[in-house]
Amino acid sequence: MTYSPIIKICGIKSASMLEKTIKAKADMSGFVHFAKSPRHLELKAINEFISQAKTRIKSVVLLVNPDDELLEKVTLLQPDYIQLHGNESLERVSEIKQKYNIAIIKALPIAFIADLEQVAHYNKIADLIILDAKTPKNSSNPGGMGKSFDWDILKSLANDIKFMLSGGLNIDNVSIAVSSIKPYGLDVSSGVEIERGKKDAKMILQFIEKAREAAK
Repeated sequence: MTYSPIIKICGIKSASMLEKTIKAKADMSGFVHFAKSPRHLELKAINEFISQAKTRIKSVVLLVNPDDELLEKVTLLQPDYIQLHGNESLERVSEIKQKYNIAIIKALPIAFIADLEQVAHYNKIADLIILDAKTPKNSSNPGGMGKSFDWDILKSLANDIKFMLSGGLNIDNVSIAVSSIKPYGLDVSSGVEIERGKKDAKMILQFIEKAREAAK
């Protein structure tokens, strides 16, 4: 079977950039609903983008420690996935998945090999796992910081764990990530931006092309 990682472009903020992301043949588009993020979108805009994405690219709504009221609003928009990017417990992820009957992506912060102990447990509950670089304790954002971690520690994970790699990916290192780690997927945000929160269509296309080429 030919290996080709799925690619998620996260933090899309405009209809035109969504179109360019679809044209570049990304697999997933991520929309952030988290007020402290420079990529934050109101639910009205996310609803429009989900409608625009339908059948052409998978839509993912990123939330951080959402309460039930917010989850009810988001599930009504019918995204393909909800991405939980906070410190949601195993029990909370399971509760959300069962209560709202929606596919869940769970992001887990990684810095050291000891951080991988949680991966197998969350992998049994979530539909997909994102392994992201752990942010500093004083950071107001749980991701999208352009920081990486030692990818080599991921080689200790069980082969049956499908994970998306995130954190510090860009057009300069994506080929190395794909060829050395062979992750199930790639999740990029700041690595395809010309300034914080502002995506660049050429960088998105270049990132995807390099990832696909490295997978051959």
